[in-house]
Amino acid sequence: MTTRLSPRLAQIVAALSIEPDQRVLEIGCGPGAAARAVADRLTTGHVLAVDRSARAIEQLRSCSAEQLTSGRLSARHVAIEDFTLAHDEEPFDLVFAIRVGALDGRHPEAAQAAMRRIAAATTPHARLFVDGGRPLRELTIHRHA
Repeated sequence: MTTRLSPRLAQIVAALSIEPDQRVLEIGCGPGAAARAVADRLTTGHVLAVDRSARAIEQLRSCSAEQLTSGRLSARHVAIEDFTLAHDEEPFDLVFAIRVGALDGRHPEAAQAAMRRIAAATTPHARLFVDGGRPLRELTIHRHA
């Protein structure tokens, strides 16, 4: 089943240029509409949806049975500033965030911690996209030796 999206979310997901085998991290997933749409585009890939709101993660889980059961989607209740890969988790190829204050300039005090966590959880060639462009803008993932 194809996930129904608002025109804005559909434009954002289409702009991500997702490959079917990618590992994708969505930060601030809310109830999970975009995460489900990304999961629907994957074959051997996986999307991990994270949100600081336990309620949002509960909503995602209650609406995403098909994607969760397929193994293409998982969800975690965690703020990006506290996110770390699980011991058996592979790094991510693509990261996106929609209306996430730590990445869109609304909460600059959280931005440095968020970017350090993203750098530690991604492959060397990973890309990071946030809303605010047409429809997305890319942020550089700075890696420190």
